[in-house]
Amino acid sequence: MNRTTKVSIIGASGYVGGELLRILSRHPGVEIVAAHSRQHAGEYVHRVHPNLKGVIDLQFTGEDPVKVASNSDLVFLSVPHGTSVKITPKLMELGVRLVDMSADFRLKDPSAYEVWYHYRHPYPDLLDKFVYGLPELHRDELRNARYASAPGCNAAAAILGLAPLARHGLVTNGTIVVDVKVGSSGAGGKPSPATHFSERYGVVRPYSPAGHRHVAEIEQELRISSGRSYTIAMSAHAVNIVRGILSTSHTFTDSGNMDQAKIWRAYRETYREEPFIRFVRDKKGIFRYPDPKIVIGSNFADIGFELDPHTNRIVVLSAIDNLMKGAAGSAVQAMNLMLGFDERTALDAPPLHPV
Repeated sequence: MNRTTKVSIIGASGYVGGELLRILSRHPGVEIVAAHSRQHAGEYVHRVHPNLKGVIDLQFTGEDPVKVASNSDLVFLSVPHGTSVKITPKLMELGVRLVDMSADFRLKDPSAYEVWYHYRHPYPDLLDKFVYGLPELHRDELRNARYASAPGCNAAAAILGLAPLARHGLVTNGTIVVDVKVGSSGAGGKPSPATHFSERYGVVRPYSPAGHRHVAEIEQELRISSGRSYTIAMSAHAVNIVRGILSTSHTFTDSGNMDQAKIWRAYRETYREEPFIRFVRDKKGIFRYPDPKIVIGSNFADIGFELDPHTNRIVVLSAIDNLMKGAAGSAVQAMNLMLGFDERTALDAPPLHPV
């Protein structure tokens, strides 16, 4: 697009909303016209996001989201699951582009919402209008999309690590075990007894050892990517970091696939030219495998693997910043594709180290 794109964020006071504001503040092709928050209406953005003091001189607005969207070219919906679906149809009528950060339009099968989110989707006819917002798998679709649904953070980490193996037929057992360890920001900014410092600090706490909602996304995207169905057995743990996800996936295969060259070929062919995928599998140094600590603040996804011939197991490791590649970073990358910008725009900052 040649002119400056007017962008608004509905639900801009949360952690993901703050990251969207931070990224977009340095985007040369967009103007942030509204940061919406009913709770903080009238307050300056930096009162909630102190890192943006001197960067964004905006006050939160509490206006009706439809009115906010009517003055925008593109809207990010950074609101809870079940809330977005109530707003989205009205916004679509305005003709604005949408990037939804919730799960309300991620799944293509409406019946999956009853299984994983325990409600009947009220607008099943709209699900196919949204492109799953993981550019590494859906770049061409996003270039022609008006509506995108950003991936879940745990799902993004797992999918990026597993898709190349599934696509190249290197996972021959239909069940994949996925273990994710997630920083506290993944729980959002609203406090609870479980997120209170005294209870949260120092933990390695299983919080969803079975039945995690992101299973639906992982199974969906691996099926689309490979044409084959996989069953995901996923467990999630809260760990003593603020940002970051480490996904450790256990895939089982035939002995003939336990070949490093074959596995590297699958990753390189899938992710050749990808600006935000890094392969990490070193023989020296502290960080020999992916680690969330060395992607913090960036849109990178670090991916590596190890072979276990004893069980014909390929252990896939992927690390992301849950607020960046797991949320706001992927969303802005999708937006860039939707609007015709270079997809790296405003996302090219290297990670922070040490953190």
